[in-house]
Amino acid sequence: MTQTSDNVTWLTQEAYNKLKDELEYLSGPARTEIATKIAAAREEGDLRENGGYHAAKEEQGKQELRVRQLTQLLQNAKVGEAPADDGVVEPGMVVTIAFDGDESDTVTFLLASREYASDKIDTYSPQSPLGIGVNGKKAGDDAEYELPNGKKARVKILSAKPYSE
Repeated sequence: MTQTSDNVTWLTQEAYNKLKDELEYLSGPARTEIATKIAAAREEGDLRENGGYHAAKEEQGKQELRVRQLTQLLQNAKVGEAPADDGVVEPGMVVTIAFDGDESDTVTFLLASREYASDKIDTYSPQSPLGIGVNGKKAGDDAEYELPNGKKARVKILSAKPYSE
């Protein structure tokens, strides 16, 4: 689980280890693999019309961007325990909300950064409009956030529980 505030990202030990492993792979074996692809494509001749070369260079750029992102994230990481089960919405919590107070129209999501996104549950960033609106609220509270069109939307916090895989 992650939480970002003042450039500090909170991570569980499991999430930290997973991201550190990804960084080690991208910084080592993956760099060697992409360098080999680029060298092989370069040997094919004219680089202006060499699709394999351009694809490998683009992949290298994306890979290096991810290395920089992970390096910065891990440098600013604070490893700790999951948030308390106190019903207060904060990063690392699974939040259930009802739109406009209609408890039949609900959404449940994990409030966390994209590094912790999972295919098991929708993940909303604490910096998203909804994330900002619900962060710090308690179960039973109403929250308001701004929609992309500039209008305001209201939700009711039904529950907030610590996330566990």
